[in-house]
Amino acid sequence: MHKSMIAGIAFAVTLSLTQCKDTDSKIAADNGLTKTESTNPKVPEIKRLDVNYRGLPMKGNDSVQRAFRKDFTGEKFRTVLALNRIDENNFYTADTLVVPDKFAGDLLAYSPFPYTVSSLKDVDKIALFSYPVQAFAVYESGKLKRWGPTSMGSKQHPTPTGLFFTNWKGEEVISTFDDEWLLKWNFNIENDEGIGWHQYNMPGYPASHSCLRLFESDAKWMYDWADQWKLKDKGQTVEAKGTPVIVYGSYDFDGRRPWLNLLKDPKANDISEQQLNGIIEPYLSKIKQEQQNSEQHRNSGNRT
Repeated sequence: MHKSMIAGIAFAVTLSLTQCKDTDSKIAADNGLTKTESTNPKVPEIKRLDVNYRGLPMKGNDSVQRAFRKDFTGEKFRTVLALNRIDENNFYTADTLVVPDKFAGDLLAYSPFPYTVSSLKDVDKIALFSYPVQAFAVYESGKLKRWGPTSMGSKQHPTPTGLFFTNWKGEEVISTFDDEWLLKWNFNIENDEGIGWHQYNMPGYPASHSCLRLFESDAKWMYDWADQWKLKDKGQTVEAKGTPVIVYGSYDFDGRRPWLNLLKDPKANDISEQQLNGIIEPYLSKIKQEQQNSEQHRNSGNRT
């Protein structure tokens, strides 16, 4: 690329980023991300941010990358990484980054998942992983608690779908597939096949060997949030299962990365409550049955 063209792009990006920076205080006051009081003043409601997206060509554009890193710091930078399903180590390999035109301090405002799911109102907690949009969501009693990006199984090593329950966990676990892979904040969901969620490389597309990769901040949070199974008979029998996990859908490996569709339609990745209710419904009876069993186990005072 010609030097004058690079300089022009860098200037345009810098001007755009500066304009975003100058409007932050106004955004914080009146955009959809602001917490507003519901009928119960003690229960704040988060609304989805009314936002549009633009694409920034990054790969090979050193001037653009420097301008971006200068102006997009802290929570802004983390938001852009999450929206592009890419971690900081892979930032410079991105061809194009999807960037919102508004920023504030809560990733929940950009959630593709609905904030409430009626079918989950009696489910204490559950994690859902969407293959189509490469993202996870955590719900407690039907309310969205957290969401974030994931890198699920590659075309050659797909992640199995269906209902699972969290089993055992380890802060640092050696992969059974390759003993050179160190999996941090690992939480197993399928013991026989060694599948779980954990921190690992997030390149901006499904690249794992069937596991569910997460940012380290999300993996650590999920590590503390979910429950382990309860075993008896010297660890041979599962007495109570852990937290339910639903992995669903499929990924178009030959198509456009879904978050790039946000450039034309800001709601392109949105998942409706009706869609999630339909996905959850076949598993709901089993989820509630295992939840009741876990409650009985806790109330019995058993310890393993």
